[in-house]
Amino acid sequence: MIFDVIIETILPPIIGILELLGIFVVTASTLHAFWEYLGNTFFHRKYALQFELAEGLATGLEFKMAAEILKTVLVREMSELLILGAVIILRALLSLLIHFELKSSQTQGEEPPAGK
Repeated sequence: MIFDVIIETILPPIIGILELLGIFVVTASTLHAFWEYLGNTFFHRKYALQFELAEGLATGLEFKMAAEILKTVLVREMSELLILGAVIILRALLSLLIHFELKSSQTQGEEPPAGK
């Protein structure tokens, strides 16, 4: 089928791009949060690192989950589907954990960074 060939040709690069975007977002937000941590530590600035880092991690996980969802189209065997399902569940749980951590920090009176 021509449609299957098109999907098998186009989907892997899209999945790779989404994976790379997720890695980039997590890395950039981690480096930025570490930079702000150094500013907080040495220059006594007040910056809510948890919000910045948690938002970056959540966004990165969203990209990674999008890639995992697209991978389900390429699954050929049940064992692949089970592994893929487990990965999606773990990433979804991590995303929920980060979301609840952000909400609990907000209810405790911590302020998000300026502009958020």
